[in-house]
Amino acid sequence: MIASQRGLSPEQDENGPMTTVTSRYTAAESIQVLEGLEPVRKRPSMYIGGVDEKGLHHLVWEIVDNAVDEYINGFADAITVILHREGDAITVSDNGRGIPVDNHPKYNKPGVELILTTLHSGAKFGEGDSYLHSGGLHGVGSSVVNALSRKLVATIKRDGYEWQQAFSRGKATSALTRLREARGHGTTIYFEPDSEIFKTTQFDPALIKSRLEDMSYIHSGLKITFKNEITGETLDLTHPGGIPEFLGRLVGECGEPPVTEAVFTLSRKEGERIEVALQWTESRDEMFRSYVNGIRTVAGGTHENGLKSGIVKAVRNYMETHNVKEKGLNITADDIREGVVGILSVFVREPMFQGQTKEKLNNPEMTAVVDGFVRPSLEGWLNANMTAADQIVGRIVMAARARLASREAANEVKRKSVTQRRTNLPGKLADCKATSREESELFIVEGDSAGGSAKQGRNNRTQAVLPLKGKILNAEGLPLAKVLTNQELKDLISAIGAGVGDKFDLSGLRYGKIILLMDADADGNHISTLLLDFFFRHMTDLIRKGHVYLAQPPLYRIDVGKETYWARDDAHKEEILAGLRANAKPVVSRFKGLGEMDVQELAETTLDARKRTLLQVQIDSTLESDQVFVELLGKDPTHRYRFIMEQAVRAVAEELDV
Repeated sequence: MIASQRGLSPEQDENGPMTTVTSRYTAAESIQVLEGLEPVRKRPSMYIGGVDEKGLHHLVWEIVDNAVDEYINGFADAITVILHREGDAITVSDNGRGIPVDNHPKYNKPGVELILTTLHSGAKFGEGDSYLHSGGLHGVGSSVVNALSRKLVATIKRDGYEWQQAFSRGKATSALTRLREARGHGTTIYFEPDSEIFKTTQFDPALIKSRLEDMSYIHSGLKITFKNEITGETLDLTHPGGIPEFLGRLVGECGEPPVTEAVFTLSRKEGERIEVALQWTESRDEMFRSYVNGIRTVAGGTHENGLKSGIVKAVRNYMETHNVKEKGLNITADDIREGVVGILSVFVREPMFQGQTKEKLNNPEMTAVVDGFVRPSLEGWLNANMTAADQIVGRIVMAARARLASREAANEVKRKSVTQRRTNLPGKLADCKATSREESELFIVEGDSAGGSAKQGRNNRTQAVLPLKGKILNAEGLPLAKVLTNQELKDLISAIGAGVGDKFDLSGLRYGKIILLMDADADGNHISTLLLDFFFRHMTDLIRKGHVYLAQPPLYRIDVGKETYWARDDAHKEEILAGLRANAKPVVSRFKGLGEMDVQELAETTLDARKRTLLQVQIDSTLESDQVFVELLGKDPTHRYRFIMEQAVRAVAEELDV
């Protein structure tokens, strides 16, 4: 389960609040110029998205993506990734051409040193044929990894020799050395992330394995090996079945049977390479995985928009050709895509990614390219597979009918909502005045003290507050009948209004956003986890349809003169402090809980829709989410013990001053 950020405050960019200079004039001597890779170390979040575990693993993806680029362009066919015994060091090797080792004529440095110590350097900018397709066109990845590593060693085989050079925190610590004569060619990068930058430097073997395995489906001719020295395992992750095999795995993971066993696949090798595989299932959600030059674009983009558009147009054309009409029923694009599991892989010569983390493709032409490629082929496939097409169309009609029935039920709920709010809701719920689900929000708050502050600071027209008394029942592994004996959960179900278990029905949902507002500490995180487990087990569609959010109350208040900054956690606090003027004298206050915040502070930082930050809860993988909840909250204590011990080791390591 993952959370994606929504609603950044106007005073924030992706790296936190911006420092405001209040003086009218600034002396030239106060201007700070960051040289070399200093900007990366000063503002790492700009380059890797954060300094948490996601940012840590982004270092691995950057080096692996460079190795994959060698394969994409026909210079390599094997990659090996090693997680070393201590869990905080990685080696990535490929049998590509090897990073250049000769001196650059302009900068008088070996190519490997220039690439690893200079932003925007590499062989991917020019008009030549070094890289026809690449995931790393910014020339930033390798140098960023170097800047954020306490140690990095590059070993290169090329020109008949083996070469090596060492680096630390973005700077060379040795000269390029020719070690010995050697056959073959390739690049090996060993690196240790810098504990001064990251909250933890311990890599997650399961996450690395999953990412590499996804890559092996997209690049079916690439041999990928993962060595986990912690467990002693060596895994061959190669999947010659490619994207069709990958689709079969995703369909199995979605937990719902396919509408038809027929699978649509399509590929083009010339020009802009495109490969597509999709299948309709009985799931009520659509699931798309899109990739650009082998890199997963988790936020989609123009290529994914083209795929979705092509699917809708092809199905509409098929239905019109065969005169499929249902009186009084309007088929929407959402009806057509409901239940689709699809994979799209494209290779683009000059991809325009959104940000260094490459989560979204912005090339405007790719929508028409993918649409024009998919639509006629899918329409032809439907006409050639009439039995499968009829099953798919029947599924689409059922989706449209269910949507219409849901809308009618929702309208009925709206008509009765005022009466229901007054008669059927728990007494401790401070309801809102609005009857429109779309604009109504329910804050689930920890404790009466915080509940009182939230009730006073809310917008009572659109925001409702339900305080909980302590930690709710752990619903993991319990039958629903047992769960319903807990009064706190019964009140929660009643307030939400959509029922529970088999009787759950989104048409009765009273609030468009269900927001968990807990203290920014371990107890608050525990309560949020218990609630998310309850929703996942017994009100799954509440999450799947995007109605569950996590509020982000600040842990710290930082006052600098007349300016005030709010920090979500320790790392955010340090980032804000590092960005202040040298002569600033900040006053830092830590909140022990929401009850310590006055009404105005809570309203300004957490309740006000114009300034707050919400994290929307999403289910990326049902199987992985299930496993996480079983391990954290299940009856077997060994999983929790292992998790607690791992976290304890990390916490102690972070506190050590070596």
